[in-house]
Amino acid sequence: MICGTSLGGTVTPEEATTLAAAARPSAFERVRTLVGIESPTGDRAASERITALIADWFAPLGEVQRIEVEAGVHLVIDVPGVDAGAAAEGAAGSAGAAPDAGRAGASTEAPLLVVGHTDTVWPAGTLDGELPWSVDGDTVTGPGVFDMKSGIVVALTALELLADRPRRPVRLVLNCDEEIGSPSSAELVVAEARRASAVIAFESPHPDGALKVGRAGSTRVRLAVHGRSAHAALDPEAGISAIDELVDQLLAVRRIVDDTHAAGGRVLCNIGTITGGTRANVVPDEAAAEIGLRFFDGDTEERVLTALAGLTPVRAGARLDVETLSRRPAWAATDADRALLTGLEACASALGHPLGGRPAAGAGDANLTGAAGVPTVDGLGPRGGGAHAPGEHMSLASFEERIALVTLLFAR
Repeated sequence: MICGTSLGGTVTPEEATTLAAAARPSAFERVRTLVGIESPTGDRAASERITALIADWFAPLGEVQRIEVEAGVHLVIDVPGVDAGAAAEGAAGSAGAAPDAGRAGASTEAPLLVVGHTDTVWPAGTLDGELPWSVDGDTVTGPGVFDMKSGIVVALTALELLADRPRRPVRLVLNCDEEIGSPSSAELVVAEARRASAVIAFESPHPDGALKVGRAGSTRVRLAVHGRSAHAALDPEAGISAIDELVDQLLAVRRIVDDTHAAGGRVLCNIGTITGGTRANVVPDEAAAEIGLRFFDGDTEERVLTALAGLTPVRAGARLDVETLSRRPAWAATDADRALLTGLEACASALGHPLGGRPAAGAGDANLTGAAGVPTVDGLGPRGGGAHAPGEHMSLASFEERIALVTLLFAR
């Protein structure tokens, strides 16, 4: 049973609502603190700062493991489950004790895995420029407030509210490179998911608050061309233009996409960056493009990536390198995913907040767990909008609602 309301002696919907309302002011201050620590992907010092603070917040609840990588720090946090009897004994025998006093009754069942990330797309300095922190009624703006620092605080607050109550075991993976495709953490996320009973991810929901069940796949490919430099006027025949070759290769990429559409497949292709060359009077010997691809089914994904890997040079002497920088496979919802959603909908219904779920076009770490066959639902963060854009914001009322919902979810 995924929703705590279905088991006797646990948190009621009314209690969850009251607890969430009481916790909102302090939880909101934590969101403000996290947003104030700007943490762009790849900024190792910023990752150290924000994960050190988050680790301190979670330490009273369970065991925190730090995994250091080039981009920063991943956190794996184990919060043990406690059955009703152990929680009652802990409350009776240790009034005023630390929140981890009930660990003696820890459950050995597989944990529920929470997936989130601490990095943002915003460069340092955004708070003082393009996107300052602000509160206007129900709307809270700031870099990373929606994607996804508020979601981390929702999970933390729910666990704190259940510190001396029956709760299911929860493991959290908070990585530091999600915004670039989780290149150093994808294996970690999948490995932990395979040890879990189910996965909930705290990315933003659909604009109406509906959860995300199924996601398009996302792959970043770097197409690099190696040619030969020469003087563009005195000896042009001695050169091999990497830029000319790249242009022809990008036309070939476009043909692959067009052929895929003609065959009934669906893929989105964006040539995101192009680099190459030094001067107008030098035949360029290096050029490269980074390509973003979105897939909606596994078969199309495999066909397109195989075709890209099979590209060959147009010019004699040119050389191509096709490198997959990151890959999140397409995740098509399964019956197990939908059953997990049904349980979450039961929790939300008990709180008086109808909740739906449907597929999403964007990709995230839930792609990894859903495609691995582990029951997965994404979008547990608060409602809002403007992810990756100057209007990024979250709803304060939804923030409180999500705390109540996740508290019921984590309760036994």
